[in-house]
Amino acid sequence: MREISLDRLRTLVAITDRGSFADAARALHLAPPTVSLHIAELEDRIGAPLLSRKRGHVRPSAIGEVLVERARRLLADAEQALDDIQRQVQGLEGRARLGASTGAIAHLLPQALEVLRQHHPGIDIQVAVLTSHETLSRLADGTLDVGLVALPQPPVAGLVIKPWRRDPVMAFVPAHWRCPARVTPAWLAAQPLILNDATTRLSRLTADWFATGGQHPAPRIQLNYNDAIKSLVAAGYGAALLPHEATTPLPDRRIVMRPLRPALWRRLGIAHRAGYVERSTHHVLDVLWDLRLA
Repeated sequence: MREISLDRLRTLVAITDRGSFADAARALHLAPPTVSLHIAELEDRIGAPLLSRKRGHVRPSAIGEVLVERARRLLADAEQALDDIQRQVQGLEGRARLGASTGAIAHLLPQALEVLRQHHPGIDIQVAVLTSHETLSRLADGTLDVGLVALPQPPVAGLVIKPWRRDPVMAFVPAHWRCPARVTPAWLAAQPLILNDATTRLSRLTADWFATGGQHPAPRIQLNYNDAIKSLVAAGYGAALLPHEATTPLPDRRIVMRPLRPALWRRLGIAHRAGYVERSTHHVLDVLWDLRLA
């Protein structure tokens, strides 16, 4: 079954509004025969007359009035759809889907969301809590637009992965413990430990750090929520290794932070699909990039 063209409906509405084929042709910048052809095609498709001429004035038939009413709504919806899409193309509105770990979401992402709310309030940011592997996988299949991932990562076809931040990993220790000025693998391995879940990149990073001192400790508990880990440290349950961003508030006074020897760094990257990037996603990338030194 042939579809009804919006152009033909636009012609029908123009004739109805102006009462004349010739006036409609001028308004639509069409040749008069083209206007006549549009109406002939519509009437052939509908199977009934849509217009009648009375005293030199063209008016819609009863069936034509029903179609004109529907046509006005369809044309208005089409115009609104184009306006909405144009606003997204211009970056005034839109949606960006972002994946990140709980650590990045807790302290880094809120800063970016605040800037975006102030400068780009029409952009809807949808956040998913994911591992780096999950984030890259969803970027590749098109269900995410931006990802914050742990580095290093192997190259992924169709994705751009750029270094973003390097934050020191610190020892978070209950304040009532006697703790050296710089924490070594040997000293920390002898303490009760609260470490990140074994599925995370930070867990593998800290395991490698312990291994430099010949240590392979077993933690009391493993979590994937840094604020919960800090709460357990404050309660004296154990010590932890966590990244510390410069803008993060100082920990609870029941916690002391100590640098590591050897030093350890958590590196993060920003990932997105290669090729065309929507303007709304560009805004998100720009704001995140400004946080690389924060």
